[in-house]
Amino acid sequence: MSRKLRQRKHPKLTVFQNRVEGIALKAAIWLFRLIPVDVASYVMGAFWRTLAPLNSRHKRALGHLKMAFPNMSERERERIVRGMWDNLGRVAAETFHIDRLLKQDFRFEMEADETTRSVLNGERGCLFVSFHSANWELCVQPAVRQDVEITGVYQALRNPKADKALRSLRLELYKGGLLSKGHQTARKILSRLKSGGVVAMMGDLRETRGIQVPFFGQPAYANPVPASLARSCNVPIVLGRVVRKKGVHFHIEGRAISVPVTDDRQVDIEKATAEIHSVFEAWIREHPEQWMWIHKKWAPPGKNAAEKHARRAAAKVNAPKVDSH
Repeated sequence: MSRKLRQRKHPKLTVFQNRVEGIALKAAIWLFRLIPVDVASYVMGAFWRTLAPLNSRHKRALGHLKMAFPNMSERERERIVRGMWDNLGRVAAETFHIDRLLKQDFRFEMEADETTRSVLNGERGCLFVSFHSANWELCVQPAVRQDVEITGVYQALRNPKADKALRSLRLELYKGGLLSKGHQTARKILSRLKSGGVVAMMGDLRETRGIQVPFFGQPAYANPVPASLARSCNVPIVLGRVVRKKGVHFHIEGRAISVPVTDDRQVDIEKATAEIHSVFEAWIREHPEQWMWIHKKWAPPGKNAAEKHARRAAAKVNAPKVDSH
């Protein structure tokens, strides 16, 4: 029985379970924050590298990697996926130290193009779009240190107690507010971008109601919302990536792209979304062990429903049509 169905059938049991999980998470946060982040990150990474391959998602990741790199040896694919688990274990531990890591500038090096630097200097707004590489939540660290007020978009946990505990650790990252995905979120994001603000969201998640774009030589489900928002608000998209250098040290890069504006809004959105994924793919190829290969990113063989609904989906993204182009 899924958690959502269990919540409907047994609301009292769900409330009790939420409280227990919330208390357990708070205890874990307290415990991990007692351990130096370098130690916690290393131990959790080693733990995940050892045990996570026993999970069924390990085979899924290997399958995705084989699809993306058909000529890669089985041994190399295994090495990369175990490296992925090591990274995800580190991310889990580092999450409990996220507010502290933000202030430790010695752990970060920054590479930014001209547009990205203008955003960091507070001269213009933008839409930050990142992907699940290394510790992706730290992608906004340079902006935070420059006192840029960022509004973040995230997927809320079903357990409100646990969600509240993790949100509290992210207050320093998103001083412009942290918005959970929902029907009213798009309007709030539009308002923020239209007023010259900065919004951050992930761009590599699978969206079956969206469109398909090439990704590692295969059609992949993609979310057209970032391109739609940027086009509607006439702001650049700054693609961001985090590369784990050694332990808890990172290289952060910001690269701006522009969304085309022609008479065909649908085609504009498709082109920008494809460009986003083209950049992501190039970055993933540089450090494949740092990306989350467990994503169900690619369409199942023989099923092209996303192509059938592409135009309608892109035209009916969550963002209202406020531009007149």
